[in-house]
Amino acid sequence: MDFTPIINQVVGALWYLIPIGILAATLKSAWFKGVAGEFIVNLSAKLFLDKETYHLVKNVTLPTEDGSTQIDHVIVSKYGVFVIETKNIKGWIFGNPNQKTWTQQIYKHKNKFQNPLHQNYKHTKVLESLLGLNENQVFSVVVFVGDSTFKTEMPENVTYGKGYIRFIKSKVQPVLTELEVKQITSKIEVGRLTPSFKTNREHVKHVKTIVAEKESRQNCPKCGSEMIIREVKKGQNAGNKFWGCSKFPKCRGVVNVT
Repeated sequence: MDFTPIINQVVGALWYLIPIGILAATLKSAWFKGVAGEFIVNLSAKLFLDKETYHLVKNVTLPTEDGSTQIDHVIVSKYGVFVIETKNIKGWIFGNPNQKTWTQQIYKHKNKFQNPLHQNYKHTKVLESLLGLNENQVFSVVVFVGDSTFKTEMPENVTYGKGYIRFIKSKVQPVLTELEVKQITSKIEVGRLTPSFKTNREHVKHVKTIVAEKESRQNCPKCGSEMIIREVKKGQNAGNKFWGCSKFPKCRGVVNVT
């Protein structure tokens, strides 16, 4: 029996499910969440910051010695240069400024992610170097968008939604002249890599390489510091390799080489 007519009828009746499925997958993707988060920050800046005083530069990819670094938003004003990292993450958020990783919890499921303050630290240092500024003129800001709740106390530069606007407006002491503001904005535009699919693809490739290198490293089970390969010097196991904490002798964490 030929089932082709029946199959064609079913496909014809359900064809609309294909674009719906594609749309649903797109809405759940990390890419869309990133775009949505950046859109919210862009919109808030345009609605609540005076564009004559605060100059927004978005999606800034800057060359570095080891590749590139990508900054979601830079806002330049006489009150300083604000470097903004956006996180579209839901659930409970646990972390403190000194931890390497923070924790996202949704019901009983927990997920680790890089401390965004550490992530943004490199961004601020690259900009300080490019612009010839000091740490009193460049401010790191982390913005969480989406349905998230901080379950540990956060510093004032880690905020929800448009809370970052309050942080920016809390800086009322001028640290740059109007001429410097214009020069800095121009220098960022000139120094950035041209926004394009190729630029973004190459940056993503660079980030994946860094992540792979980090994952290949061993962290100390006791203190979390990086471990290094050591060799047993004495006894029946002399010559054997093992992972030893880089903080030795302060920390004596050990992991067998597998």
